[in-house]
Amino acid sequence: MSLVKAKYKETVVPELQKQFQFKSAMQVPRFEKVVLNYGTADAGNNPKQFESAVEEMAMISGQRPVKTIARKSIAAFKVREGMVLGCKVTLRGQRMFDFLDRLIHIALPRVRDFKGLNPGGFDGRGNYNLSVKEQIIFPEIDVDKVQTYHGMNITIVTTAKNNDEAFALLSAAGMPFKKK
Repeated sequence: MSLVKAKYKETVVPELQKQFQFKSAMQVPRFEKVVLNYGTADAGNNPKQFESAVEEMAMISGQRPVKTIARKSIAAFKVREGMVLGCKVTLRGQRMFDFLDRLIHIALPRVRDFKGLNPGGFDGRGNYNLSVKEQIIFPEIDVDKVQTYHGMNITIVTTAKNNDEAFALLSAAGMPFKKK
């Protein structure tokens, strides 16, 4: 069992139940899924670079990414319908908890000049978004084999009803937020 899952069951649920006066432990917000997204406009022009990014995302997440494809053409962005724009992975269950464990305890502390996550990344519905500038912060990536550095967006979807519940859930689970 991952550290985040064990901490959630043992300490986070009772803490949030007491803090928000939930009558049942089932009312306490839970982690639903984590979505990793890598987007680039250069995927069609440089397929080798894009394939290496797909392989790196597969190593980071533990499952094969799905390519994201443009649904309609937008001339201003030089995007045509059917063009590959990036890739994404949706993690649930044990893989989600394993990824959160690596993100919180290994990857984020490896970020240069890290002072904490921005608490303004909540969307109002209990979900949190953060961006990583370089994929090399994850221990699965061999820095010597990386051709280009690229970032990714990470969305943590919870069952929280508002930002306060989601912030309490994530900070109790160990997410290192900046002090407000």
